[in-house]
Amino acid sequence: MVKSGNGYDIEVDKLCRNFGDLEAVKEVSFSVPKGEIFGFLGPNGAGKSTTIRMLCTLLRPTSGGAKVAGYDILTQPAEVRTEIGLVAEKLILYDRLTAQENLYFFGRMNHLPEENIKKRSEMWLKRLDMSEWANKMTGTFSTGMKQRVNIARALLTEPEIMFLDEPTLGLDPQTARSIRQFIQELAEAGITVVLTTHTMAEAEALCDRISIIDHGKIVALDTANNLKKIISKGQGNVLELSVEGMNEDMLRSLQELEGVQAAAEMEAGTVKITTTAPGAVHRIVDAIEESGGLVHSINTHEANLEDVFLHLTGTEMRAELSNSIPTGRAVRGRKSKRIR
Repeated sequence: MVKSGNGYDIEVDKLCRNFGDLEAVKEVSFSVPKGEIFGFLGPNGAGKSTTIRMLCTLLRPTSGGAKVAGYDILTQPAEVRTEIGLVAEKLILYDRLTAQENLYFFGRMNHLPEENIKKRSEMWLKRLDMSEWANKMTGTFSTGMKQRVNIARALLTEPEIMFLDEPTLGLDPQTARSIRQFIQELAEAGITVVLTTHTMAEAEALCDRISIIDHGKIVALDTANNLKKIISKGQGNVLELSVEGMNEDMLRSLQELEGVQAAAEMEAGTVKITTTAPGAVHRIVDAIEESGGLVHSINTHEANLEDVFLHLTGTEMRAELSNSIPTGRAVRGRKSKRIR
């Protein structure tokens, strides 16, 4: 089958997925050009992983469609799988196998010749600083070491597109930084990256563009700098207040106050408020004191990506509905490619 080519590695058109009466993804549309690091952010249960499942052909859409690497996810799923690599939130490794044996196993599952598996395994383990542990059982590895082997597994077939679902989750700062640097190197080599993360600083540092999905719909899509203008343009300040006596009723009254766009208690006694008009600070302090609270300090700062995220998606805690990506089958096809 012939694949289309128009400069985009991913084209999503009104993609929908329902689970019974639940509309998990609602007419999501976006395009990702080749070589871009595309951030896909959202609260728990917002539809991120469901969208990724569909783009990886692990879940069939209820309606709508998409092309990945020029292939249609509905009519050409096998071809899609030959062009993608998936690093799911759940590690896909066997603890009783060594790092090299894991890579050999998954390479054969993807029908790669043995000589390719050996050469590529050695190359990716070296690039990910894991050569020293190639013949050690992965069950003895730290989470960060396992994640590096997991990334090597996804790269064995030299994909054009990498889907990375929370690749630095639970990692120490040094390992997380190393993986972020590696992601940048992948993009510089021409590999398109779709990244999900709950770390706003990570998204801002890595992503060329960022989409924010909430309740199954994309509510914003732009560069980090342009997204921050959603709050900063023509509006007041982002305030951080240290408040004694903070409670839910007081927070609710602040959220309903004229001139307040968003208010959230970030930790005990610390409230972050986005104002929408000059003079709101006085009304905020008065409202707190009238409710029996005491303001100890007020700091202002420019809006960051976290402020935008909370502004667009709200501040309530979310329950996540089984959004782990299925790992019981290979997501690759038979096609193998030369090392770039």
